[in-house]
This record gives sequence, C-alpha cells and structure tokens, in this order.
Amino acid sequence: MTPPIYRLGIDLGGTKTESILLDPHGETVHRERRPTPRSNNPVAEYSRILNHVVAMIEETRTAAPAGAACTIGVGIPGTVHPQTGNVQNANTTSLIGKPFGKALERVLGRPVAVENDANCFTLAEAREGAGKGYGLVFGVIMGTGCGGGICIDGTIHTGQHRIAGEWGHVSVDPAGATCYCGNRGCVETKISGGGVEHHYQSVYGGALTMKQILHGYRNGNDPCRSIVEQFIEDYGRCLGGLISILDPDAVILGGGLSNIDELYHAGLAKVRRYAFHEHIETPILKNQLGDSAGVFGAAWVGR
Repeated sequence: MTPPIYRLGIDLGGTKTESILLDPHGETVHRERRPTPRSNNPVAEYSRILNHVVAMIEETRTAAPAGAACTIGVGIPGTVHPQTGNVQNANTTSLIGKPFGKALERVLGRPVAVENDANCFTLAEAREGAGKGYGLVFGVIMGTGCGGGICIDGTIHTGQHRIAGEWGHVSVDPAGATCYCGNRGCVETKISGGGVEHHYQSVYGGALTMKQILHGYRNGNDPCRSIVEQFIEDYGRCLGGLISILDPDAVILGGGLSNIDELYHAGLAKVRRYAFHEHIETPILKNQLGDSAGVFGAAWVGR
C-alpha cells in the first residue's frame, strides 16, 4: 500500500517567498509568506536566499506528521540548465550560474525539484484554475517582469533547453530598451510593469509607478494616456504573435498587471488585430488562484 504523500512547495519571488504544505488530499496544512532577502552584493544575496529557502522548507516540513513522506518543489524566477543544473535566465540575477537545486539537495539531504515560476503558475491554473478543462494552456505572468509557461493536458512542457514559454525574452523591437538579458526590445521591456514605468520615464522624465500611470490614464492625463495606449498596442502585438505560433486553447493572465481590466477589452481587440487569423476565438482569461498559483504549482512538481 502506497503511503500518503504530503507536498511542500516554495515560490521564490523577487520580493516575497511563499511556502505551502498540502496534505495527501490536497488540502492546505500550512502556508506562510516572508520577504525575500536582497543585497547589493550578488554573492551575499545568493547565500542569503539559499539559507532563507532552506529555513522555510525545514519549518514548513514540521507541519507534516513525523515520518510522513513529503515531496519538495521550488519555483524560481529563472530556469535550470538541463546539462549543468545551474540556474539560467533569472531576473533575480544573483541566482544565474549557481547550482541552486543541487545546493538545496546537499543541505537538505534529499531530492528537490526546481522549476520556473511561470511554469508553476501555468500548471496550477491549468489543473485547478481558469485553465481547467483546456488542453493546451499558455500562462502569462505580467508583473515587474514578464514570463510565460506552457501546459499540455496537465503537464508542463519545458522543451529541449528548458526555456519553452520564455515569451518575455522574445525581442520584438531592435531599437527598443535594453533588457537585462542583453537583448533590446524584449517583450518584458514592453508590457511588464517595470517596462511601462521605464518607458514613461524615458519619454516624460518623471518617475511614476504603474499604478499611478493607470490612474492618470483613466483620469484623462495625456502623457499617461499615450503610455498606456502604447502598452495596450504592444500587448496586442506580442500576444497576438504568440497565439499565431502556439495557437493555445486558452491564455491565462497572472501577475499584478492581470488586474488591468483594459487588457480584456481594448487589449483583446489588439490581440485579435495582430493574430494571424480572421476570427481569433482564443479565450484570454484572468487567473483564478491569485498570486498564490505559483506555490501550488511548486508543490505539485515536487519530488
């Protein structure tokens, strides 16, 4: 008889880290959020993040009965190189080139699955959220940065190099802003919160948050209106092109920008304008699991 299995998940974000423990029936036993350590020194930051995640795993694990089997999965803002096991393409740049998963396994003395956070988000929404019942789901995280994931029939598709779904780093404007990845005009520089804020500052010289820019747009402020209209145009071009390539059964939006109502109306019209089909019917849906989708996905990918 197979022993009951508990599932522990960690969602490592740029500003917060969340842990969860699911019992064998999928019910939440324990859940906690803490600020993610940051430092101007990449070496110190990496060490602090590693110790931080280890501590949260060990403390969350104590919520399971003594001796119970427990898988562990960690979602990170990057991917794991399939040959070296080192982190690549992470917007928490102190992780890049580091064997984060192997380090966790060494310290904890047990297997740990490490997966891209957008993949964890997409898996959770495809299984239990807005994408439930759809075959091929493309999940989008639009927040400070921009990422994506692909889930096919309830399984994450990672690709040969484990970069499938890295839509945020498709270069769509060679004359655009420089992205941290080294390219110019990436999707992330166009339709993330950080990208829109940078665009406003480069054009008008002031420093406004995404929330302030939206407020100005909705209240008739001309500079804010021009920036948001360009954002919606870019959103349509980027997502319309993605739909032309992947033709998913559904697109699920997550991250802070998924709460922008205009994306589901004016933005949808722009998506249909740029997709290569006369009558695009792809549903573009707001997430149902909120900003905790990633931690559920992390728990489900654990080993």
